[in-house]
Amino acid sequence: MTIPLVVGVDGSEASLEAVDWAAGEAVRHGVPLHLLHAAARDHEASDVIDAASERVRKGAPTVRLSNEVLHEDATAALLGKGRNAFALVLGSRGFGDLAGMLLGSVSLAVAARADCPVVVVRGAAEHRYARFGSVVVGVEEGKGSGTAIQFAFREAHVRHCRLVAVHAWSAPLDASDSPRALPSYTPETRRRPPARVLDDALCGASERYRDAPVNRRVIEGPARHALLEAAAEADLLVVGARRRQGHLGLQLGLVNHAVLHHAPCPVAVVPRI
Repeated sequence: MTIPLVVGVDGSEASLEAVDWAAGEAVRHGVPLHLLHAAARDHEASDVIDAASERVRKGAPTVRLSNEVLHEDATAALLGKGRNAFALVLGSRGFGDLAGMLLGSVSLAVAARADCPVVVVRGAAEHRYARFGSVVVGVEEGKGSGTAIQFAFREAHVRHCRLVAVHAWSAPLDASDSPRALPSYTPETRRRPPARVLDDALCGASERYRDAPVNRRVIEGPARHALLEAAAEADLLVVGARRRQGHLGLQLGLVNHAVLHHAPCPVAVVPRI
């Protein structure tokens, strides 16, 4: 049985945009779509889930559709479903969020703790409906980006579009300039040029997805700036999330927080396996 793509719905405009995006994603990947509504009051549930279901039937009639209402906390309900989901799809804000918030509290909590990829659907329509023909993935040093890279290549493959792989770096301080070397820059890092780091990270996935054209970008400077700039002409931005040592869930660092709050397109946060 194929595991479903799960989208959280609460009746807000942002969640309906997420439903539309998820329906298209389910069609591209040939997976079922499951609508999930966490409701505190019975009378809210049927109207919200029925409206979202009808929206999917009109926009993507071929999708295998199911729905569910759970009377529990939205974050807990979504995290539970994420243990057996192709991905979780959420709107950038919900009904319960304060005016002026850039990202809803539920979306942020789920992106930080889910066991599966989480897509936060944000940005204008031109970014949500694959008009740019580009998927961007952030590539960091080491193995932390491996699962995200695989996810991004698969997205570029099913969308028949190009993949833009971005590796941002900063030169380590010279030993003569500082008594302490930066802890994130090991001797191994200094021996490998940034372009080599990027090529090595992409090697395995590029062999598997030979049909996806890859644009490599090596940029000196902050990663969040490089990714947000690349996302200006992207349909999807993919970033990785590393497990926290000794803690449950995922760690969302400064870069992930920045793109989740400010990216002009949908953002996929992919946990490292």
